Amino acid sequence: MAEFAFAFLDCEFGGLDVERHDITEVGVIVTDDRLRELDEKSWRVAARPERISPEAAKIFGYDEALWAKAPPIRQVLTEISALFPKGVTIVPAGQNVRMDVLFLERAYRNCEIPYPFDYHVIDLATLFYSWCLVAGEPVGALSLRQAATRAGLLKGGTAHRALDDARLTLETFRHYIARLAAREPSAVAPAALRESEPEAADS
Repeated sequence: MAEFAFAFLDCEFGGLDVERHDITEVGVIVTDDRLRELDEKSWRVAARPERISPEAAKIFGYDEALWAKAPPIRQVLTEISALFPKGVTIVPAGQNVRMDVLFLERAYRNCEIPYPFDYHVIDLATLFYSWCLVAGEPVGALSLRQAATRAGLLKGGTAHRALDDARLTLETFRHYIARLAAREPSAVAPAALRESEPEAADS
């Protein structure tokens, strides 16, 4: 049986186009398969100024002086890989984590460093939607802000710092996991589905 660890991660980017923008910050919290924390770390990442859009710079608080001594992406990726426990499958987890994975996959490939993550992902957006469906709550948006606010963990905006967002994602994930207690299917299934069950059983 495979053993898992999770890397709750968040990246900030110079924009949303992996072909045109660089990773500017990474935050990672490593947990075991029961969400017990093992380690955490964050990095500013040296990025090419021409690959940081003004809009993104404003969102994540880009300051040339703060980023002047940031390590290069190759060093950051090497340190990320070293953070993980050995001999287990590392599953990336986060909010809209496919975007983070897209940039990280490209960076690892470009640096010719072995990619440390499994091909599965755990995404808060899916869990939040599942909880809304089970609880009968409306889904206004699938954002971290929406999920964390609904959980009572956030008042106001998110900080848009990588480790802060990774931490908020993990705490929000824990919140909804704790509330997805087992219930009878008849208590949560939509009425139309329940009405079709006897007919389906006869087929």
